Amino acid sequence: MTGAVVEVLTSGVALGVHVPGLLLADRIREQGGTASVSVLERLMRPETLETTGRSKQAFHRDFRVALAGQKLARNAAVSTDPGAVEQLFTDWAQRGVTRFVVFSGFWLALIEQYVDRHGPVPVDICHVDSVRSPSFDKAGETVLPVRHVWLADADAGVVPCSIPVTRDAPLPWTSRDRRLLVHGGGWGMGTYRERAGDLLDAGFDLDVVAYEQGDLSSGGVRYFMIDPDWHPWLDDGYPPFGPAGAEPVRRTGHHGSFDLCRQALASVSKPGGGTLLDSLWSATPLVLLEPFGPHEQRNADLWISLGYGISFEDWQRKDFAVEVLEELHAALLTAEAPDYSKELL
Repeated sequence: MTGAVVEVLTSGVALGVHVPGLLLADRIREQGGTASVSVLERLMRPETLETTGRSKQAFHRDFRVALAGQKLARNAAVSTDPGAVEQLFTDWAQRGVTRFVVFSGFWLALIEQYVDRHGPVPVDICHVDSVRSPSFDKAGETVLPVRHVWLADADAGVVPCSIPVTRDAPLPWTSRDRRLLVHGGGWGMGTYRERAGDLLDAGFDLDVVAYEQGDLSSGGVRYFMIDPDWHPWLDDGYPPFGPAGAEPVRRTGHHGSFDLCRQALASVSKPGGGTLLDSLWSATPLVLLEPFGPHEQRNADLWISLGYGISFEDWQRKDFAVEVLEELHAALLTAEAPDYSKELL
C-alpha cells in the first residue's frame, strides 16, 4: 500500500474507541505513512453535542443510568449536519483517501453515501472490543465489502493483532510503583469508586482517575484528571491529563493515563476495549469490575481465559495477593500480536 492515504474514523462518545484511532494514526505516521482522524461528533450541531455532554455527566454519576442509556441509544449518524457531511466528503475526495478504518459503526452509512458518489474505497472495520460493540449492532449491516480487523477476539480466544500504544518495553515488575491504577474508562463509568475504598482498606496506595471535582477526597489516593472542558471533537490531540489541581498536560505519542498504567501493579477498571489495549502494551494485569454491557463481559472473559486478568471478586477471595498479579504480568509479557499499523503500510 505504498502511497496509502488512511482515514481513521472514530467517535468522541467513548475514549476507548477514539484513543485507539489516534494511536493507529500516530503509528502510521511514525512509519512515514499518511493518516488523518475524523471524529463523528464534528459533524453534529451544537445542540446535539450539548446533549452528549449532559449524558456523559449523568453516566459518570450513576452507572445504572449509563446501562439504561446504552440500551436506548440510537444511530448517531442521523444527527449529523448535511452541510458538514458534504464538506467532509469534499475533503476526502481532494486528499484522495485510499482506505477507511472504521472504529464506530455509526460511520458506515456515511461511507456508503461517499462511495456511491466517488467510487469504491477499501474499508476496514477495526473492532477494539472482542465482539461486536453496540455502535455496530445499532448501525446494522452494511452493503459495503468490508474487512473485519479484531484487536481481541472472544470467539477465537486470541488477540489476532494490535495497535502499539508505545514501542517501549514494559517496565519490569521490580521497577514498578507499589500502587494500583483505578479508573472508569473515558467517561468515568462503573463501580471503581466503591472498589477503591475496599483496596484502600486492604493497604494499597492508589492512583485514581477523577472526572469532576466532586470525585476528590483524601487519604492514600493520588488523583488525576482529564481536562473536564476538553472533548474529542475539539482537536486531534490526546486528552489533556495530569494530577488533580495542576494544569493538564497534552501528551504526544500516546495518552497520559498510559504512563500511570505502565508503572502500576494492576489496573482496576471495567473491561473496555481500550483498557485491554493498555493492559497488553504495558503488561499490566487487569482487575476486572462490572462490565458496561454484554460486550464488555466478553472482554473480561477473554482476558481471564488468557491469564491476563482476574475479576475483583476472585482477587478479593485470594486476599488481594500481589503474587497473583505478578503471575498475570508474566503471562502478559509472553503475549505476541502483529502490528496492524505495519500491515496497513
